[in-house]
Amino acid sequence: MLNIVGKRYWYFALSILIIVPGMIALAIWGLPLAIDFTGGSLLEVRFDSGNPPEPGQVVQLYDEFGIGDPIVQSIGTDGITARSKHIDEATKTNLVTEMEKRFGGPITVLRFDSVGPSVGAEVAERAAGAVGLATLGILAYITYAFRGISHAFRYGVAAILAMLHDVAVVVGVEAILGHFLGWEVDALFLTALLTVIGFSVHDSIVVFDRIRENQTIHRRLNYEKLVNHSIVQTLDRSINTQLTVMFTLLALLLFGGVTTRHFVTILLVGVLSGTYSSIFNAAPILVVWENREWRRWFRRRPATVSS
Repeated sequence: MLNIVGKRYWYFALSILIIVPGMIALAIWGLPLAIDFTGGSLLEVRFDSGNPPEPGQVVQLYDEFGIGDPIVQSIGTDGITARSKHIDEATKTNLVTEMEKRFGGPITVLRFDSVGPSVGAEVAERAAGAVGLATLGILAYITYAFRGISHAFRYGVAAILAMLHDVAVVVGVEAILGHFLGWEVDALFLTALLTVIGFSVHDSIVVFDRIRENQTIHRRLNYEKLVNHSIVQTLDRSINTQLTVMFTLLALLLFGGVTTRHFVTILLVGVLSGTYSSIFNAAPILVVWENREWRRWFRRRPATVSS
């Protein structure tokens, strides 16, 4: 039988190695927030002539309209996207009209989003509240659902720790991809993150439920062996279930187009991390807690006396 729990510290170390680069990227570069959270306007246009202007020319046009410090990027061979402070519909119309005159029209407006600063701050606050509320709800639910066995609270805490592992992986990957690919944290990213949280906890509960069943069947079995036996029993189910999701997401990533690429990539990373953490982190944490292994983590080994 596979001894997954016996090698738990190797898996914990691997998790740290995966998380640390993302946390370093987060500390250095931060998360590039979209206008959903910061407020502002995003204008994306396509030049039907196929000859878009240089980003610097569009920046100059924005400056002439009194809209300072826009971020302008080329999209494909015929498009331009511009992020700036908040502008209204009338200003957007005047901008597009002037672009058509100056750079050659006609122009097709592909996207225009405008969020006021106060709305952006409110969205950011509610996003943090949603993640926090989901965490507390999960902890309370798992503790209640496992109330029939001893130390039910531990199962809730272990699931939350595994979930935080997945959140850290996703946020770290987003910081790296945001820096190198220009992806921004928007409402869709939050949706993906909450979905990852749900998948992570669901998979952990599958393992925990088998542990609960085995505790009534194998009453005299050592807890560490019981947990390992439960993980191995649910291993095929966990992997097969998540593979179905990952294959679907991979198909969307390859054939779904640019608009869904960011969202699907984050989901794919999160589901992969959730599968790993539920098997190799969540249940082994229960064993560490049961054995109170932290008491010997920093204990000095007795010196050997040479003869």
